[in-house]
Amino acid sequence: MNVPSHVDGQLPWPRWAYVPGETGHVDADYQTLDMAKALVPPAFRGYVPARHPALRYGLALNDRGYFWESQEVLEALWAGAPQGGRERILLRACIHVANANLRLRMQKAHSAARLFGDALTELRALTSRKAAPAGDGFVESFPVPALAASLQAKLGRAQLTKADWIGLGAIVRSQAPL
Repeated sequence: MNVPSHVDGQLPWPRWAYVPGETGHVDADYQTLDMAKALVPPAFRGYVPARHPALRYGLALNDRGYFWESQEVLEALWAGAPQGGRERILLRACIHVANANLRLRMQKAHSAARLFGDALTELRALTSRKAAPAGDGFVESFPVPALAASLQAKLGRAQLTKADWIGLGAIVRSQAPL
């Protein structure tokens, strides 16, 4: 099985990318996703660590084109993130991006643009919130301005296409190591 080299543990890639309405009667590869979700605690204390294996895996899934799967893993992390915390806002923005990427694959450009806009709104809310020092938290390690700039660039296009999807891990790698 292929294992992401930057993820700790033995998390395999899903056997296929699930696309609602396009994969016929085949369901998503829930068994593989459940392995990643099992790594997520019911509640993180204070913040979501930037190096958490499920977080790194969720971002990598998006970058590999497993958009629906990425959304599923990121939602599990969001559920465990501290209520009212900055990581929760950033995770919600990343979920919107993965969902928008999926909509682009499904050739639903208007829906994707709305979701990119929702992600940008979340990032603006995040930057207006006072930062609490957490050291190795996801928010402190993620290049929020770079993602916001990428979203603004996509929203400035007249028409989005399948090629306009946004890689979350690629933004991280282009700015600073996660």
